[in-house]
Amino acid sequence: MDKKLETPRLILRPFRRADAEAMFANWAADPLVTKYLTWEPHKEIGTVRALLADWEEAAKDPTDYHWAIVSKERGEAIGDLSVVRKDLRCGVAELGYCLSRAEWGKGVMTEAVTEVLRYLFEEENFYRVSISHAAGNLGSGRVAEKCGMRAEGVFRGPFVLLSTGERVDICVKAILRGEYFARKGGNDLHFSRKEV
Repeated sequence: MDKKLETPRLILRPFRRADAEAMFANWAADPLVTKYLTWEPHKEIGTVRALLADWEEAAKDPTDYHWAIVSKERGEAIGDLSVVRKDLRCGVAELGYCLSRAEWGKGVMTEAVTEVLRYLFEEENFYRVSISHAAGNLGSGRVAEKCGMRAEGVFRGPFVLLSTGERVDICVKAILRGEYFARKGGNDLHFSRKEV
């Protein structure tokens, strides 16, 4: 199944090895972008190239949901959006995302996540989509809220930031299928998912 998606400003498509330079320059080596992530900034482009080779291979799996966020204006990858955890039997997914600092505050990630939610609910028939973010990562939380996700709770101190060694709380936000369709003003399709 083709997972290429498009919005007014963006193309969301599988990563390619040719994205290495853009990924390294735009976000993977930036300590501010990676401050709250589960990995440290990449020190050399060879690490990015190896990662992209793995991602290209993973993209052959029809249940791999991972997109390069490509700016139509810039013509290059400016971020990463993926389903980082999923249970296909139950129809639940958790998103993870990061974006070039040059694109912060422009609504780019909200635009990308909105389209991925449409795809996951309307085309892939998921029931629940969530994100988990460090309590201090207010930008990530705002994206989730703008996309209709509701706060569900806070896990106290389960994660230590690689960037600072600080122990942080993790906030969980999610949107259910019915909430998505109610927000959109459309009808929910009957939920059914094949056993995987």
